[in-house]
Amino acid sequence: MTKKRVAIDMDEVMADALGKLVRLYEKEYEPVDPDKLHGKLLEQAIRPEHSHVVREYLFDKDFFKDLEVMPDSQEVVKAMHERYEIFIVTAAMEFPDSLWHKYNWLQEHFPFLHWKNFVFCGDKSIIQADYLIDDHPKNLLTFSGEPVIFTSPHNVHETRFRRVNNWKEVGDMFLE
Repeated sequence: MTKKRVAIDMDEVMADALGKLVRLYEKEYEPVDPDKLHGKLLEQAIRPEHSHVVREYLFDKDFFKDLEVMPDSQEVVKAMHERYEIFIVTAAMEFPDSLWHKYNWLQEHFPFLHWKNFVFCGDKSIIQADYLIDDHPKNLLTFSGEPVIFTSPHNVHETRFRRVNNWKEVGDMFLE
């Protein structure tokens, strides 16, 4: 019996990139009002004259080095790994300095996954899987399998896809 294949995005699904962006911004500028993030990317929720700093943070060679792990993701992905063929799919090519740090981060926090199951790409439409769990609608729109949107403040108004709000809900969807 062939296992079904699940592709999982890394940033804002497994790794808390937004949390780090907010901490960096608040350290340098001012507190971020969480209500202003509702339905927006961070660069849209802060002062317009500061919006450029978000990309600067993302292009910092060490940004992706020490992201926090999303709650329950390790346990759920490990359990899913027993039943499904798991691929971590990240659009790392947009931030080329991130490749080494993303690889090391995955090795550290998800050591049960083989490096052959890491896909560093630019355009996720090339991914062939049964499911894609991602926070960005643009990646889900071009996906040929079943798209699953992982809740992040920027996508709360999105209604076109099946939604999971956290890793416990991912577990409920894939492990029950």
